[in-house]
Amino acid sequence: MDTIGSPDVPRVHVRSLSSTYGRLPDHFYSPVVPTPVAAPQLIAFNVDLSRALGLDLDRLSDNERLALFAGNAIPEGATPIAMAYAGHQFGNWVPQLGDGRAILMSEAVDATGARRDIQWKGCGRTPYSRGGDGRAAIGPVMREYVVSEAMHALGVPATRALAAVTTGESVRRETSLPGAVLTRVAASHVRVGTFQYFSARQDAEGVQVLADYVIARHYPSAAQAANPYLALLEGVVQRQAALVARWMLLGFIHGVMNTDNMTISGETIDFGPCAFMDAYDPDKVFSSIDSMGRYAYSNQPKAAQWNLARLAETLLPLIHPDQVTAVERATSVVSDFMPQFEQHWLSGMRAKLGFATAQAGDLELAHVLLDIMHGQNVDYTLAFRCLSGVTQDDATLAPLLALFSSPAAIETWTRQWRQRLKAEPMSSGDRCALMRQANPQVIPRNHQIAAVIAAAEASLDFAPFHALQDALARPYEERSDVYAYTLAPTESERVRRTFCGT
Repeated sequence: MDTIGSPDVPRVHVRSLSSTYGRLPDHFYSPVVPTPVAAPQLIAFNVDLSRALGLDLDRLSDNERLALFAGNAIPEGATPIAMAYAGHQFGNWVPQLGDGRAILMSEAVDATGARRDIQWKGCGRTPYSRGGDGRAAIGPVMREYVVSEAMHALGVPATRALAAVTTGESVRRETSLPGAVLTRVAASHVRVGTFQYFSARQDAEGVQVLADYVIARHYPSAAQAANPYLALLEGVVQRQAALVARWMLLGFIHGVMNTDNMTISGETIDFGPCAFMDAYDPDKVFSSIDSMGRYAYSNQPKAAQWNLARLAETLLPLIHPDQVTAVERATSVVSDFMPQFEQHWLSGMRAKLGFATAQAGDLELAHVLLDIMHGQNVDYTLAFRCLSGVTQDDATLAPLLALFSSPAAIETWTRQWRQRLKAEPMSSGDRCALMRQANPQVIPRNHQIAAVIAAAEASLDFAPFHALQDALARPYEERSDVYAYTLAPTESERVRRTFCGT
């Protein structure tokens, strides 16, 4: 297979890289060499992640590292590729998508023995660019860096940011913007849409090869099951149920939950128009392209289950030779998504409310609180963090009550909540500590990300970016030095729409 791009890109030595996906059949991907950029400059390098991956990048010179992260050099022995996949985008079928501005550099085995993909985003055209330039503007690169690392710090499975660089070139979107390249890390980049790509082409062998690869890499216990492919589906359902529950508990809205943006590994991926809610609103939508609210905050569990049904369709021939039997078995597994999600969500909500035990009225108590917050336009993150500091001393209620324009309803609720706490074996101090581990002090708020992007676009000023990164690094700790980052936006700061950036 011919390689797309310049064959003359320099090589640098990087320890412990390999490629298992590149050993799959040729039609799974296209070899691609990144297109060099004019004058790269480093924005950020995640040293801790580099060391955890065992990459030994510290031994490279500054110029070699910069060239590597810009796509101006590639690792010795690596054969970069763009992966093929398809997908449903807002429910509409697109038979071929693929990595249009992303290139899989290689894979590394980290300190835990887990295999990780290393991928460039924004380093040139691929066969799947569909007329695009294959480049990335600085705004989307910085948003993904900030949010992906924040999600990791918050304990949510997500792709990671290894590095970001400017390119010294401009990209044209609605206006001319500084270009950038992100280097990100994932357990893998196999998506629901990857399975759909082969299934739609009636490539039964391709679906099986992909399924066997995913089982070996992500779900090795499924290989020992009586029905490995049904066990694979069960595993993906379990991970996605847990993942989406974590999103919901933190007020996160992905924005584009298309099947090509759902990983088989169970990680959050593709932080385009994503956002964290400020005021609690179950119908909240930020994405500028989600005009019908398909992926609104409260719709995310249903969207995930719909995507999993599309995955199940591709696996039917592998699950059982009789289609009726295969459909029955797969439907049973996909139907179990919602009970699993609800169990994860309620368990997480109990932690947010300070309950270490389970009582019958916990679900109703949680929903009443959310309804009060919604009715009074109360900040989701601040409300739970303030609740984390409430003890039996009424004075500790003041920060929470101050968030509500009409505090009578929340005062009634807190009396019920305190009564429920009497069933808990913990001291107030232990309970507050538990709650603080479930309710972050800081999240990557939309107006703060917008300010970071504005500074970078206007003058390549990255000081706000680094300050925000520091504030988000330990989100559950009580830190007085990050107070400015805990505040909800003022009306003039409020961000109402977020954008993909492609």
